[in-house]
Amino acid sequence: MKKVLPLALAALASSSIYAADLSISITNLTRGTHFTPLLIAAHPAEMKLFTVGEAASTAVQEMAEGGAIGSLVTELSAANADLVENPAAGLLAPGITTMTTLTTADENTHLSVVAMVLPTNDAFLGLNGIAIPTEPGTYMYNVNAYDSGTEANDELRGSGAAGMPGFPFPGPVETNAGMNGSGVNATVEGFIHIHRNVLGDTDVTGGASDIDSTIHRWLNPVARVIVTVN
Repeated sequence: MKKVLPLALAALASSSIYAADLSISITNLTRGTHFTPLLIAAHPAEMKLFTVGEAASTAVQEMAEGGAIGSLVTELSAANADLVENPAAGLLAPGITTMTTLTTADENTHLSVVAMVLPTNDAFLGLNGIAIPTEPGTYMYNVNAYDSGTEANDELRGSGAAGMPGFPFPGPVETNAGMNGSGVNATVEGFIHIHRNVLGDTDVTGGASDIDSTIHRWLNPVARVIVTVN
């Protein structure tokens, strides 16, 4: 029987250098938000994709504001990380699980998973450099949503381009979208922090927000990552 360890115990698992064959599942735990294409990376211990309380890198900003993972892939590839890009082949819908496998090199002892949370201005789910357990078994991690602090949370439609206000409403997200909002009063924080959640409203043709508060609000954790070490 495979063992399931809680997050606290999984975090204490050994991080000695070794190669591993991993099976990974990621579940969207929210009621009405989607995740943009996921990026899964096994990388060296000294590498972190982001640091809470500090400014986001440009690569993290691009991912958090528009779901673009290309710059993060470039940075991780330069560090010889082992990667899985977009395992769900697009948006990961509420309540849906995507599964993949990853074989890690000896030096890539830590695991990260990121993706933008839609609809938001700059929220992203972040499993940030946890030590890959060395003992075979199944390990569960509940993952919070962070605010990249790079864009004001005005909750209005936009292009999703880094540095530009607003956020995209692609595909199924568009179905539940409002429009013509006046904008939520917000400022750019300038540092990564736990996201305060969206505010939203129930006016689909105006109001302050283009987000539906009856559909798109969430509580942390927003995702569950299950890692099986084979």
